[in-house]
Amino acid sequence: MFKKPPRGLFVTGTSTEAGKTFVAALIARALRAAGHNVGVYKPAASDCIKVGVDIVSEDATVLWEAAGRPLTLDAVCPQRFQAVLAPHLAAKAEGREIDSRLLRTGLEPWADSEIVVVEGAGGLMSPIGDHEFVADVARDMGYPLIVVVPNVLGCINYAMQTLIAAACYGEGLEVAGIVMTHPEGFDGDVSTNTNADEIARRAVAPLLAMVPFGADDFETHVDWFALSEAAQVRAAR
Repeated sequence: MFKKPPRGLFVTGTSTEAGKTFVAALIARALRAAGHNVGVYKPAASDCIKVGVDIVSEDATVLWEAAGRPLTLDAVCPQRFQAVLAPHLAAKAEGREIDSRLLRTGLEPWADSEIVVVEGAGGLMSPIGDHEFVADVARDMGYPLIVVVPNVLGCINYAMQTLIAAACYGEGLEVAGIVMTHPEGFDGDVSTNTNADEIARRAVAPLLAMVPFGADDFETHVDWFALSEAAQVRAAR
């Protein structure tokens, strides 16, 4: 067993470009503004950039800045790869192997945080190893999920599929709620007027908040700390 913060939220999405980093950073910033000691963690990242001799995850940097630069960028994301592939394939393209244990134990530097915001790689059923998915990492961490859904045509189906996958994976993964993002460049998509209502009506998990593209905060206030506590109590029953 590995040491980890007592509370957390695991941010996943319906697709790779759903806006997970954007939402995770807003949650971390809100928790910090509420006075909490917040950690941020991304188990693995691909599509990283080379800066000098370092490989840097831009997503990890955004999370780190949002949380007030706690610990180090290496602690935020200990496994970083450059290829635009699933992390385990990106690692192989560089002659490396992804460390399955480190995906979990990388949480240990954050053990003294009151709460940690974890951002997954890709969607819940995205592969993150030869024999495991992001859902496996989320299950082992035991934190409730925040599902990020981009408000575009087809998102109702993608949202429901992700919720069904969470409910059916192993003994089931607890979903704390859904956050909808408004991606740039979809102004002509009339489905954006009805998607939120449809998802709220059909999903078991609550629609917690909406956030426009580039916004500094959610459209409605959410107590993310209390939400994490409540969801973990439900999951433990």
